[in-house]
Amino acid sequence: MPEYRKKFKVTAVAAAVTALALTLGGCSMDTTSPSAARDSGSDAKPLSLSAAGGTDCAKAKCIALTFDAGPGKDTPKLLDTLKEKQVHATFFLLGKNHVVKHPDVVRRIAAEGHEVANHTWSHHRLDELGTDEIRNELSRTQEAIAKITGSRPTLMRPPQGRTSDDVTSVSRELGLAQILWSATAKDYSTTDSELIRKRILDQAGSDGIILLHDIYDGTVPAVPGIIDELTKRGYTFVTVPELLAPGKANPGEVYRP
Repeated sequence: MPEYRKKFKVTAVAAAVTALALTLGGCSMDTTSPSAARDSGSDAKPLSLSAAGGTDCAKAKCIALTFDAGPGKDTPKLLDTLKEKQVHATFFLLGKNHVVKHPDVVRRIAAEGHEVANHTWSHHRLDELGTDEIRNELSRTQEAIAKITGSRPTLMRPPQGRTSDDVTSVSRELGLAQILWSATAKDYSTTDSELIRKRILDQAGSDGIILLHDIYDGTVPAVPGIIDELTKRGYTFVTVPELLAPGKANPGEVYRP
């Protein structure tokens, strides 16, 4: 197993523990739900939704598909699937060894209408870093993505879902909202695509945000089945900004279903 994947496997285990703790034990951080975000922008609904022909997630059964820590070797195949299924996703991209290694894939993600977001430069836990280090982790990826796509992300996902007052402050400074999740497949722990599919389907809910990783071997093959089944269940797939619309993701704020 390549060294960087070993590292992700270790940190992903910790992420799962963190997610479980947040679910079972509560969380001291203030978070905003998708519905609360929509309510905050309700006055803009006629312009931002109806005029643009977008999905109204206050009425539709919406769910956001997100992918962390790419792009990787399987991301082009994933993009083929999403194009075939006419689904847009949100990609939280990792700078080091990913964005800089696969600029054409980053460019394609943006060109095909997916949301390009920030997952730091080297996947360090941001809550263990000082403000200058946090800023470096986020700003380097911001600049790398902007150099390729011409735009800086407005969303970020902190590794392991760990945030702090310093992370929030730097995120606000850089114009980045923090996006957590409601469903994860623990796809770092298995190559069984059917198991990954089942785990996501078992956790899926309206206004949900699905966390997957397009760098693990079992994940991309699981995506068609996830999309097909959730579509049968009446879900509409949207990007994270679409899930929050007509509200907008405010820099520094933490969003969690």
